[in-house]
Amino acid sequence: MMPRGNELLLPVNPVFIWFSLLLALGLNLLPWGRWPGVPDFLAVALVFWNVHQPRRVGVGVAFFFGLCIDVHQGALLGQHALAYTLLSFFAITVHRRLLWFTVGSQALQILPLFAAAHVVALLVRMLAGASFPGWGLLLAPVFESMLWPLVTTVLLAPQRRPPDRDKNRPL
Repeated sequence: MMPRGNELLLPVNPVFIWFSLLLALGLNLLPWGRWPGVPDFLAVALVFWNVHQPRRVGVGVAFFFGLCIDVHQGALLGQHALAYTLLSFFAITVHRRLLWFTVGSQALQILPLFAAAHVVALLVRMLAGASFPGWGLLLAPVFESMLWPLVTTVLLAPQRRPPDRDKNRPL
């Protein structure tokens, strides 16, 4: 049984999944400065694919990309890997329930996941002796949640079927 209002989607191309994840990694590697409110594009892409393709993009992929971000930022090795792993685990845990809601409701429901990932990364950073980056850090999960409808539209676009005008074949 399909959720109400959802159409059948074409199978996703694995090359497109990896392209989108590498593009999100590239966006994270851009020199955004030290402003803590910049959304984590890779986390949004990982959660999207964890929700829509949990068998193809799992916790191991999140761990790998977390290590890549740790190496790039010179952070404590495993800080982002732990945050992305927990984020992916909980996204996969709620993926069946999440798909029954509208995209706006999904954005509100994944906001706590993004917030928890940032809190985990902050706690690991502060336990290692870093200083508190400021309250602007609270903006990043909100921006990531606000990106959810755009990311959903863009990443599901290649899978959408063209409208079929044949009245004898409803699917």
